[in-house]
Amino acid sequence: MRLLVTGATGLLGRELLLCAGKQAIDVVPAYHSQALPGGVQLDVRRRDQVRDVIRSVRPDGIIHTAYRQDDWATTALGAVNVALAAGSARLVFVSTDVVFGPRKTAYHEHEAPCPITPYGAAKAAAETAIHAIASDAVIARTSLIVGSDGRSVEEQRVRRLAAGEPGAFYTGNIRCPIHVTDLASALLELLRSDVNGITHVAGPEALSRLELGRLIAIRDGLNPEALPSIPGEPSEIQLDSRRTQAVLRTRLRAASEFLAA
Repeated sequence: MRLLVTGATGLLGRELLLCAGKQAIDVVPAYHSQALPGGVQLDVRRRDQVRDVIRSVRPDGIIHTAYRQDDWATTALGAVNVALAAGSARLVFVSTDVVFGPRKTAYHEHEAPCPITPYGAAKAAAETAIHAIASDAVIARTSLIVGSDGRSVEEQRVRRLAAGEPGAFYTGNIRCPIHVTDLASALLELLRSDVNGITHVAGPEALSRLELGRLIAIRDGLNPEALPSIPGEPSEIQLDSRRTQAVLRTRLRAASEFLAA
């Protein structure tokens, strides 16, 4: 299989390159500005360039991870450009739990998006367009992504705040964190499966930002009690991933497991 990974310099993109390499997949990384060996430069906002790159690479599959939270053109229109140019290539689009708004109960795959942020609205728009353009594509919603080497946003935040920089963790912001390796492995499985449509690929454990930060601090030998916290605006968004987990060999681990010291 020949695989094109967009956003290949990001946390998830780099992990996909590693996992695909271990599975002997011929993977081509697409980057925007930071060059990668064997990669191709790609601005997903340019429909002509997306078309030309995909024609040149001729992938059997595409995992589209590229986004910018503050840029509708990259997040929404970029995903549409990839879907339009994909042709016969199998497409996996990485979406987010913030296509939903806060509530106390978990969201299932069949539920319609109800975003309350511009980023969530951009991802929801991309989901809708991709479903219309490529009904056999996989749309994989995920949650907070955590790594093992300090490169994830959550790990970096723990280090900054533990060092005394301004800021705080919100006790009212609750999500379902997932390890980047689990997510990458699951996406590669979905790529080669006969699954279509919406999937939820998130951890099975709901944690507040503070609880997650404390687990990271303990793992890294920092004082979890030193992390500042405030209630923040209540924001509980849980993805029920049990249906997707049932078709995966990859086990989506709880954060309390993969962050165990």
